[in-house]
Amino acid sequence: AAQVAKLADRGDLPGRKVAGAWKFSRAEIHHWIEERLGVSDEAQLAQMEDVLQETAPPGEGDDISVVEMLPVEAVAVPLEARTRAKVITAMADLAEGTGLLWDARKLADAVRAREDMQPTALDNGVALLHPRRPLPAILGEAFLALGITATGIPFGGRGGQMTDIFFLICSVSDRGHLRTLARISRLISDSELLTQLRAAPDAQTAHDLIRAKEEEIT
Repeated sequence: AAQVAKLADRGDLPGRKVAGAWKFSRAEIHHWIEERLGVSDEAQLAQMEDVLQETAPPGEGDDISVVEMLPVEAVAVPLEARTRAKVITAMADLAEGTGLLWDARKLADAVRAREDMQPTALDNGVALLHPRRPLPAILGEAFLALGITATGIPFGGRGGQMTDIFFLICSVSDRGHLRTLARISRLISDSELLTQLRAAPDAQTAHDLIRAKEEEIT
């Protein structure tokens, strides 16, 4: 709590004081995180993750694990898609194949609407696909999917860069989504991991690479 207050006092964390106590808006924190994706270093991202964990209500402060949320069957290497529209559809279908998603079309439509509003493609060639708000009604639980295309495709990145690594974040709550987003951000801040993922020959190898990296930062 002291760390959170310190960040807010410095203006590094969006919030407002009410009766002497800091209050934080989910929407503002969400925007704060997304603004820092791809531009923060590992230490800053670790601090971001700590803030979210410290501010979690009782019972929701357990560590987030990307590899535990990512079933091997939800990893596609390569992901067979060469356009933005095909990537979104293919990722939703991949997620549905786990049995944890019950309506791939609804999820794809929600992801497409989010991308139309503001692309999630980052400068490092990674996109973090997700709906604007969690869709718990069509999910058995929170989980992730990962697709790596054989070549980069235009995906709306601000610098016009190509994108070839796609995470799909399927969350059942706003807070869970924010914490998952922060955790993935720490992983993808490692350019060596991204190089290794791009060279991975199959889904199991990609999954193992993520596991090894996550063990390093835990």
